[in-house]
Order: sequence, then C-alpha cells, then structure tokens
Amino acid sequence: MNSTVRAAERVRVGNYRWSICALLFFATTINYVDRQVIGLLKPTHLQPEFGWSEIDYSNIVFAFQVAYAIGLLTVGRIIDRFGVHKGFSVAIVVWSIAAMAHAAARSVFGFEVARFALGLGEAANFPAAIKTVAEWHPRKERALATGIFNAGSNVGIIVAALLVPAVTAAYGWQGAFIVTGAMGFVWLIAWAVLYSPPEKHPRVSPEELALIRSDAEVSRKSVPWVSIIRHRQTWAFAIGKMLTDPIWWVYLFWIPDFLNRTYGISLSNIGVPLITIYLLADVGSVGGGWISSRLIRRGWSVNGGRKTAMLVSALAVIPVVFAARASSVTVAVLLIGLAAAAHQGWSANIFTLVSDMFPRHAVGSVVGFGGMFGAIGGMVIAKLVGYILEWTGSYVPIFILAGSAYLIALLLIHLLAPTLEPAAVESER
Repeated sequence: MNSTVRAAERVRVGNYRWSICALLFFATTINYVDRQVIGLLKPTHLQPEFGWSEIDYSNIVFAFQVAYAIGLLTVGRIIDRFGVHKGFSVAIVVWSIAAMAHAAARSVFGFEVARFALGLGEAANFPAAIKTVAEWHPRKERALATGIFNAGSNVGIIVAALLVPAVTAAYGWQGAFIVTGAMGFVWLIAWAVLYSPPEKHPRVSPEELALIRSDAEVSRKSVPWVSIIRHRQTWAFAIGKMLTDPIWWVYLFWIPDFLNRTYGISLSNIGVPLITIYLLADVGSVGGGWISSRLIRRGWSVNGGRKTAMLVSALAVIPVVFAARASSVTVAVLLIGLAAAAHQGWSANIFTLVSDMFPRHAVGSVVGFGGMFGAIGGMVIAKLVGYILEWTGSYVPIFILAGSAYLIALLLIHLLAPTLEPAAVESER
C-alpha cells in the first residue's frame, strides 16, 4: 500500500529534473572524452612521432592546467551572473573547437596552445553543472545528482578508450581529435532544445517545482570575491580540491603510459584495462553520492552523512600505493580502479559540500574558486610527475602520493568546517 502511494506521488510530482541531470552527465562525458585523447595517443603515436621527453609531455599537461585554473577563477562568476544556459553553451563551443585544433599541432608549443584553449573552455563544466544541480534539485537529492553527472567523467574515458583506437586506425591520430571534438556540437543542440529554468519550463509540474524549491533559498545576484574568500567554508572546499584533484589528473593523463611502460599495453589493447578502471569509478561516483544521501534520509545530519561517505572514500584509496609493484596487470588495474572509484565517491561529496554550505547564488563562484585551487594542484603534479619519471622512471612515489592525499584533505576540511555550517554570503547590489 505504502509503495503504491509513493509511486503515485512520484508520478504527480514528475521527474524532469533528472532529464536535466542526464544532460549534465552527457556534457561531462564529452568533456572527458576530449581531455583523454592525448593521454591515449601519447605513448604509441605522439611521443614516438614528435620525440617528446617526459618533461615535454608534462609541459603540455601543465599548459592545460594553467588555463583550467584561469578559467575556473573567472567562469564561476560569469555563470552566476549570466546563467547556466548561456554559460554552458559558450563553453562547449570553445572547448570543442580547441579539441579539434589539436589535429593541426606539429610541435610541443602547438600542442601547448591547443591544450591551453581546451583548458579554458572545459573549466566551465563543473561550475555550471554544480550550479544546475543546485537550481534543479533539493538538498537531499544533490549528492546523488552530482554523483550521476560526475559519472560521465568515467564514461567519457571509457568512450575514448573504445573510440580513439578505432578512429586512429581509420583516419590517423589527427582524425581522433577531430571526431571527438565534434561531439560537443551534438550536445549543444540538445541543450538548446531541452533546457530552460525550472520556473519557466513547460514540462515541470507545479508539484515538481515545489519540491525543487523546498529548501526555500532565495535567488540573488552574483557575489563579490571578498564575500567568498573570507569564509572558512570556501577554504575547506578549495584545500580539499587542491590536495585530491591532482590525483585524478595523474590517472587521466598517465595511466595509459603506466600500463604501456610497465606491462606493454598498447593503444590497440588498452580498452579492457581502462574500461575496467572507469567502470569501477562509475560505481564509486554514484555509490559515494548514494551513501551520503541515504544516510541523510535515514536521519543523519548533513555533516555526518557527507563526511562519513568521504572517510569511506579516503580509506578505499590507500591500497593504490601498491599498484606500481603489482604482481600482474590485473592486480594493478583493480587497485587503480578501486582508487578511481574512491576518488569519484569523494568528488561527488566534496562538490556537494558547496551547495550544503552556500546559497544557490554563490555556488558557481565557490565551485570555480575551489576548482582553481584543484587546477593549481594539477599544475604542480604535472611538473612533479614529469620530473619523477624523467629522473627515476618509477611510478612508486607517484602512487604513494595518491594513496595518502585524501585522509589529509579530509582532516583539513573537518578542521575548517567542523559542522558544515552555512556561510553568510552577501550578494552584489
């Protein structure tokens, strides 16, 4: 009886907000397809053809991270001011053109320019997506919605692992950049047709709109920087991102090289290892959001639910320290897959901390600010990994860093925001 009543209530309320979440999932998928292509092609095509050293490749990755940091510093405020509809549209045009432009590069500098442009465009994805979730979902659903769209990052890598070898075999490495870059324009059409704000959308029922707005937050104008950076909550998010985002960049840009260097995995047979790693990461992304949402629905505080899910993720990362000396490629892939799953579970919750602690009108700015610190950490790790590999040829120190970062980050987050208390942010007049 109760299940029948709940089902009838869901029908009356409607679920169009989850269609918007699906659009965010596909945007994130495309975002990660575009940024993954170079990592797949590096060991088997680009490095042999252009004679890159490990430091050359780290400089190309560094260019992306610099632009990503610059973009995140500014894009959050732009999205808060002009809205996600316009902001997302412009961003995906920029990053799709930049992705295709890699095909014309013929030097380290040429690839650095293309990666810089890609980083500027792709910086908008997460601030825009997190702001969209805050606008379309009540607080109790946000971690799950974030986990779902964030799972697109893993699916993007899987799609790239399947698509890039086939396109490269048929059209060369240049064709891989062109075909994957063009995918963004397909998404743009769907976004233009399907998206409008929930208050104006014809497919959002009054009951669903009431659910979306059930947290009683008031929409305001964008916020000045001083209203963001003076809050401990902002720095809790920023420091957490700075310590843990770089680990994801290592997986993204160096795992194909690690598998090639350690186990002789080439572009033609890298599909199964990468699919395994990022399918596990998908489970972690949705599971991490589900754990905290489930705990909160069972009566836990938001603080307890979020941090418990983050602690589970931080502990699950630790075994990756053994990946560099694993007895077989299967063991290495499973260890890295567990760590990737834990990272994505962590990511779903750390992103949701922003909408827990800040009003909707400040979410894009705070996510952009914290994401900039994550990108700065990525800049540091790009250079560090390049020099470690150039000097030692070993991934052991790299995986030790990966295994220890999350517990340190969680401790600092807890010290800065012990109860996830709301920040009193003033908007511009």
